[in-house]
Amino acid sequence: MLRTLFSLVISAAVLAGAYVYTFGVPGSVAAYFGPQQAADSSAGAAPSGRGGGGQFGGRGGGRSTTVVLSPIEIQPYQDVLRAIGTATALRSTNVMAEVSGEVTAVNLEANQMVAAGDILIELEARNEALNLEIAEAELAYARETVARYEQLQTNGNSTVTGVALSEARLALSLAEAKAGLARVSLDNRTIRAPIAGRLGLSSMDVGDSLANGSLIVTIDNAEALIVEFELPERAIGILQPQQVVRAMTPTFVGRVFEGRVTSFDSRVDPVTRSVTVRARIENPDGLLWSGMTFSVELSQASAPLAMVASTAITWSQSGASIWIDNDGAALAVPVTILYRQDESVWLEVDLPEGTLVVTEGAQKLRDGAPITSADAPRGRNSAGDAAAPNVRRDTAPRAGAPT
Repeated sequence: MLRTLFSLVISAAVLAGAYVYTFGVPGSVAAYFGPQQAADSSAGAAPSGRGGGGQFGGRGGGRSTTVVLSPIEIQPYQDVLRAIGTATALRSTNVMAEVSGEVTAVNLEANQMVAAGDILIELEARNEALNLEIAEAELAYARETVARYEQLQTNGNSTVTGVALSEARLALSLAEAKAGLARVSLDNRTIRAPIAGRLGLSSMDVGDSLANGSLIVTIDNAEALIVEFELPERAIGILQPQQVVRAMTPTFVGRVFEGRVTSFDSRVDPVTRSVTVRARIENPDGLLWSGMTFSVELSQASAPLAMVASTAITWSQSGASIWIDNDGAALAVPVTILYRQDESVWLEVDLPEGTLVVTEGAQKLRDGAPITSADAPRGRNSAGDAAAPNVRRDTAPRAGAPT
């Protein structure tokens, strides 16, 4: 029994000592022992860097706590979204053979710039040329027949009936169509560039036999590139047409190419939870090629918000808060954290710019506790006034003191 009682007394003494070391002697206890004992206990209390709100535990009274103060800044938050995308030419095509035949001429030098309508390949076309001559001869005969019949009718010749003239006009129409088909067949033996752009590699050569539907060459018009990339679902709130994007490619390290959003999908992918976006990058000098990989950045600035260091945030059961300097006393202000970036946080709080916020030492504070800035001159509080002594002074002399 005595051993248990002794253990309890020792434990209570250790707890009391820890409390006094951390928070100082309570004011009521110091007053009980008198001014001298209060002064003595002040000398043996914890240094100003410790404790949670003054040596004697009074709200707003006692020794101040040294903290680091920083002003609130009002700045917009830059929400930056990053993605990897692949570029394609603004216009590109695969030139395919619509007819078959032997190649007689080739103009397919790789990386050559061509204009729309330039000749790329010519095929053997003797049969088609002869067929066109026959069709044109028949067309000429049909025209002469119609003209003769119309002249005879005009002169009153009764040998040309209306039926004969109608049949002649029908033969003329058929001859015109036949001549048109022959001309198209001959034109198909010459394969031209459908768009302007840069030629890709081709294996075609004179004497090769070209099959119908074969790939001849690719053409890319890269005066502008279209970069397609995926952004997370949260990007929907900031996506808009003509929004500026920044694109970087490992081909040209250190260079940034500016583009604009041209279009984006109307739904979120249910698997990746992302949305497909396309942006156009101008390329007038042809420096960028189709197929390049780009790292794309898209940013959107918020309205100006209060910004503080992340170390200023403290947490309790009621949520997040910050401590501000309220005329030399600590004041807890509830906040809502909106954004985080590196060592800064943007808050929803009704405080003016420049309000001093505790960024170091907030864990030691209690509401109303006096605080001193670590940057303030020694012996002065955060308001610049001379620090008040921590002990009470009596006007009556102590016993035994000289008068």
